[in-house]
Amino acid sequence: MHSMKTLRALAALTCLSIVPLCAAEPPNVVLVMTDDQGYGDLGCHGNPVVKTPNLDALHAESIRLTNFHVDPTCSPTRAALMTGRYSPRTGVWHTIMGRSLLRRDEVTIADIFSKAGYRTGIFGKWHLGDNYPFRPQHRGFGTSLVHGGGGIGQTPDQWKNDYFDDVFLANGKPVKTEGYCTKVFFDHAIAFIEKSEGKPFLCYIPTNVAHGPYLVADKYSKPYREAGVKGNTAKFYGMITELDENVGRLLRKLKALGIERETIVIFMTDNGTAAGHFSAGMRGRKGSEFDGGHRVPFFIRWPGRLEGGRDIDRLTAHIDVLPTLVDLCGIQRPRPGQRQGTVDGATLRPLLEGNDTAIRDWPARTLFVQSHRIEHPEPWRKSAVMTRRWRLVNGKHLFDMQADPGQKRDVAKETPDVVLDLRSRYEAWYGSCDEKFDTYCEIVLGSPRENPTTLTCHDWHSGNVPWHQRAVSKTPAANGFWAVEVEVPGIFEVTLRTRPAGDDSYALRAGKARIKVGDVERETKLTPGSSATRLEITLPAGKSRLQTWIEEDGRPPRGAFFVTFRRR
Repeated sequence: MHSMKTLRALAALTCLSIVPLCAAEPPNVVLVMTDDQGYGDLGCHGNPVVKTPNLDALHAESIRLTNFHVDPTCSPTRAALMTGRYSPRTGVWHTIMGRSLLRRDEVTIADIFSKAGYRTGIFGKWHLGDNYPFRPQHRGFGTSLVHGGGGIGQTPDQWKNDYFDDVFLANGKPVKTEGYCTKVFFDHAIAFIEKSEGKPFLCYIPTNVAHGPYLVADKYSKPYREAGVKGNTAKFYGMITELDENVGRLLRKLKALGIERETIVIFMTDNGTAAGHFSAGMRGRKGSEFDGGHRVPFFIRWPGRLEGGRDIDRLTAHIDVLPTLVDLCGIQRPRPGQRQGTVDGATLRPLLEGNDTAIRDWPARTLFVQSHRIEHPEPWRKSAVMTRRWRLVNGKHLFDMQADPGQKRDVAKETPDVVLDLRSRYEAWYGSCDEKFDTYCEIVLGSPRENPTTLTCHDWHSGNVPWHQRAVSKTPAANGFWAVEVEVPGIFEVTLRTRPAGDDSYALRAGKARIKVGDVERETKLTPGSSATRLEITLPAGKSRLQTWIEEDGRPPRGAFFVTFRRR
């Protein structure tokens, strides 16, 4: 376990200062986070193929955290980034199955910054809930333009979005856009920045690229195909190059507006590579408990305030971003008892300020990452316990990162005392996270903040979730339940669909449909040839499980993939 001296030092670092780094006005913050782009998917990190000139230039001007870690998959990283807390504490340990919903009592970085007088905006991928009370406009973001689910083309997203000229949700309302998705998100982010007019802003740009499906204009993928890059990797690299163009456009806009020196810019990614072929010497990729699954780029630039062009190799993580930005911007975070528990991360300000003594005296840390991707977490499953020197993987494999950064040689049998020590640290950490593992994050029905509410099978608690539109189009024999809370009791008009509203391509056969919410059940006959089934149900207030059944003649039974509740 940590020594008492180390624990005191970490506690001191986590007790955030409210003194800004400079005495001038609070700085702006731009945080760009890409999707499924690994440490090796950048030219500045040695990739011999991918072209990222603007990110390479940002790298040259920034402080680079070279031992920075996130979770191995999308939603958990986003939950930790937004809260400064380990993702399992927040209710998020999967990307589907109702386990990507950020608990409603968590305080986000947008909550904190908006209360401090900042304009807050998100443009891109949220992936922490698509219904009230989980949407970004309910979590502190005053302006939002996002797609649904965990990627364009997933079940909660606008039906048949394909990265080009798509329909996104602007503050919860569908809006038709023109152009490639990445450019659209940066266009709206730049417009948001231009409208700030001297008021500080937090601009969060979590792009959906380079997440699959790998769709991009041919002019971006063709140069890679011509260079001999095969299959989806050519498209993957093309998506990154198109993204790089937009990063350059954003940075030039900050300079043209005269706010470059008043703006903290961060670039990072959400997990290891999904389709890149250059590992930067690491083992594993997206989803892996080895470093290739969770060690990612992190660049931070603040011209004139932080000395750029240097690397810091101390162990850091996504949970540190919130306390660091709060500290740099001179913002008071919520005190204990103000909805949120203790922040797990530490402010990195002592490291960033470039004080050699502070870097040398940075206390030893033990950090944890884990990829559950199941309904209820399991101890040790796809886990890594990390110190600056050691990695304990899955509770039994030990790697000396100083001698073996590629994690090729397991030294657990040679150093059993280290294994026992790291196991005890993990057990203490896991025990501190499991208080609510058996509870649910309920989607609210009947609230005036979202009425009607459309649920999708993406959030089923089930082992067989049709989480993307291609799966839904195959009409699988699948079912599951939603965890819901009726906020206001009353009569609800309910519509059950196999395809979303507006798509009548699926014609129902004769049969019956059934719905159960807690102890309340209703059943109705299906109308042959129709695309939807409607009924009324009277519901009391409270939490319950909701499940539906569609039973057509000659077809296997399944749940309704889309269910809309409208309270009268």
